[in-house]
Amino acid sequence: MKYKLICIDMDGTLLNDDKVISEENKLVLKEAHDKGVHISVCTGRLFTSARNFSEMIGVKTPIIASNGAYIREKDEEKVIYKKILPKETCRKIYEIMRNFDVYKFFNTFDIVASEGDFPDWYTYTRFNEGLSEEQKVKLEVYSDFDDFIESQDEMLKFVAVSKDIEELNKARKALSVLDDIEIVSSAPLNFEINAKGVSKGDAAEQLAKIYGLDRNEVICIGDSGNDLSMIKYAGLGIAMGNAEDGIKLNADYITDTNNNDGVAKAIRKFVLLDE
Repeated sequence: MKYKLICIDMDGTLLNDDKVISEENKLVLKEAHDKGVHISVCTGRLFTSARNFSEMIGVKTPIIASNGAYIREKDEEKVIYKKILPKETCRKIYEIMRNFDVYKFFNTFDIVASEGDFPDWYTYTRFNEGLSEEQKVKLEVYSDFDDFIESQDEMLKFVAVSKDIEELNKARKALSVLDDIEIVSSAPLNFEINAKGVSKGDAAEQLAKIYGLDRNEVICIGDSGNDLSMIKYAGLGIAMGNAEDGIKLNADYITDTNNNDGVAKAIRKFVLLDE
């Protein structure tokens, strides 16, 4: 079998627009896993959030979380890889971002800190509904981030969100003075900051090395800007039918949409070799 590792983005890729993993996607992932293929969920989400969805797949899946800053086995405490945002970098980010009227969030592997109350539409506010305390993402509110930054030794990501695209673009441009960060977008109304060198592509490469695999044995599937690095890294980079144009242009293959089992169709074609 040529392909031995599949790294799959979540939102807009493995999850449909209702944030559900279809039964067809689950079935095909299990078939591939049973044939000896490693499956990894690769997301911008926190580890805690990604773990809950990973459990729905029903197979052992190492999780690449926070855009590649954190890799950990779903069922173990063992962290395979992590690359944090240093405190001084976090201070610089916040000092710049104070000047912009956007929602601001700092993330660890299990905490989201917000400057002010979380909006009703916020992803993890909805995500936590109906979950046990162990499954929930911890949501913490601060009047400013100074205390939170000082209290955390393993900050993984900063996120800015706004419906005001012009304000968001101004903030992103202002951050260009920092040379020790990576900035990507996982959706049209946000941008996300990680430590320099962090990307889904780098994380996929790290995981491939752990398994003793060459990049030509790796498939990566995604739809958004933060997936571009892994699409370029993979031996076979697959864009979803609903992917951004830049992802499609850099992909080796374009599958169906996330609402039409595009992940399952791609894996059947290239791994299970269904006609």
